[in-house]
Amino acid sequence: MELGDFLRETQAEVRTQMNDGSPFAELVFCELVMHHMAEIGMTFEPAVCHYQGKVGNANLRLSGYAMSDDADQLDMFVSLYEGVDVPTPVPDAETRTAVEQCLRFLGLCAEGRMAAKLDPSSDVYSLALTIRETYDGLEQVRVFVLTDRVAKSKSFKTREVGGKTVRLEVMDIERLHRHWSEGKPRDELVVDFAEVCGSPLPCVFVPGDTDEYDYALTAVPGEALRFLYERFGARLLEANVRSFLSVKGKGVNAGIQNTLRTTPGRFMAYNNGIVLVADEMRLDAAADGSPGIAWLKGMQIVNGGQTTASLFFAKRKFPETDLRRVRVPAKVIVMKVKDEAREEALVSDISRFANSQNAVRQSDLSANKPFHVDVERLSLTVYCPDGTGRWFYERAAGSYNTMLTREGTTPAKLKVLKDAIPPARKITKTDLAKYVCAWSVQPDVVSLGSQKCFERFMTGMTVAEGELPPPAPNVASYKQMVASAIVFKATQKLVRPMFQAFQANVAAYTVSLLAHRLGERFDLDRVWDRQGVSQELLAQLGVWAREVNDVLHRTAAGKMVSEWAKKTECREAVLGATYSEPAPGIPEIR
Repeated sequence: MELGDFLRETQAEVRTQMNDGSPFAELVFCELVMHHMAEIGMTFEPAVCHYQGKVGNANLRLSGYAMSDDADQLDMFVSLYEGVDVPTPVPDAETRTAVEQCLRFLGLCAEGRMAAKLDPSSDVYSLALTIRETYDGLEQVRVFVLTDRVAKSKSFKTREVGGKTVRLEVMDIERLHRHWSEGKPRDELVVDFAEVCGSPLPCVFVPGDTDEYDYALTAVPGEALRFLYERFGARLLEANVRSFLSVKGKGVNAGIQNTLRTTPGRFMAYNNGIVLVADEMRLDAAADGSPGIAWLKGMQIVNGGQTTASLFFAKRKFPETDLRRVRVPAKVIVMKVKDEAREEALVSDISRFANSQNAVRQSDLSANKPFHVDVERLSLTVYCPDGTGRWFYERAAGSYNTMLTREGTTPAKLKVLKDAIPPARKITKTDLAKYVCAWSVQPDVVSLGSQKCFERFMTGMTVAEGELPPPAPNVASYKQMVASAIVFKATQKLVRPMFQAFQANVAAYTVSLLAHRLGERFDLDRVWDRQGVSQELLAQLGVWAREVNDVLHRTAAGKMVSEWAKKTECREAVLGATYSEPAPGIPEIR
């Protein structure tokens, strides 16, 4: 798919989700991009948090944020949305201005001066307090500009804010297209070891005896690995299965830091090393004339994230640490698989078996579980009531785009394909977990974020030894799952323009309230048959959404609603509150 086509499809998706125009269209675009970045592992679970104002003569802007579970890494997002349908350049001066406005907001929060200027009932007030409370302990801060235009510069020089180094990047439509079309961000990472290390890395190269991969063993200088982490950040860690790791409170990382500071020359002897995958490798003569790795494209670390991050943070925290004496053993696997589904499965297997002690993204390691294979099979064979349309279950990341490329070989075929299976009917593994958990009255689990929700969803399907497994999905249960998706999507679209913040939490709790109040009285089969919900139901959902929002804020008692919504106590409090009775005449109620 060309960039222009991708841009038009993206704008169509924005308009599908929100037809009320600015500023809501900008927030929808921002949410789409942030969640895509989270899906590919570039950021944490994001939240839309819109703020635009002035403090003195300074303009401040923020569109969203994401914070690591350990509250030691913070990403902030500011959007530049124009709603253009053809690739259009955005001047660097405009992206710099957006960066400056976000940095000013960050700086005031870090100094503790921002909260006093905000409405205490607003979400941005809670965020300002959280940043002030956690800022001293942050180990990584990044600001991303999100835009539907094409930026000349994709990154800017780092800045210092409140004693922290802040990395600045641009996610423009061109970069987003590359990620979406390729299903991975690896192609951006090109490492020239002659440039980074002064010469190719000496290695032992073993050509693969299959069509899947080649293999090499080497040792990466510690200073080079630290520099690569500084340049690429967490993107260097494998995007499909990585978990964001911290050097705080982890015994293994404390041991790594101690070795780096006291006996750096023994690091290679003590450390198990790292495992890399790469899409391409070029060999050349090393300084001693032996074979060496000159260049890697698509380099990703699938095991050794703690080691890599620890090198970077140890040098930052203890500048006297001598990384020149450090060598890190590395196993390099160069992918030869050209089929995206096979490649993803192989990378997931490599990651799973290489990661014996670190957490990995459960959603990617579960792609081949029988449940997901069964749902995918049903999505290929069960047609919508019109007899032509289908829903698409994206069991493997990027498989929807692969299907369009493989089967839409002419413009006419592509149009027919998109008409039958539009992007709005695509459901990912993490999407399905969210829809099913919300309908199963677990809004607190949905509020944990896509990966943790998925992990809970899969854990709920695990049976003890000797127990019978749950029945495999069938046509009836598949239709009900899709119907729950339709209800959730409709609620999400309804809620977006109603509230400035915490729309995701309100939507999840509203859907769970619907399922909790009506249970078997609600006709999911009718939703499937109509492929939509009635205006009467939407009106009722709107009433309940306002009431849910009020209860969420009241019971949060000053805490950030997005964090409160994750608690079991919140679920009990919200679902146990008093709500309006359903209006008469809702067709979906039996």
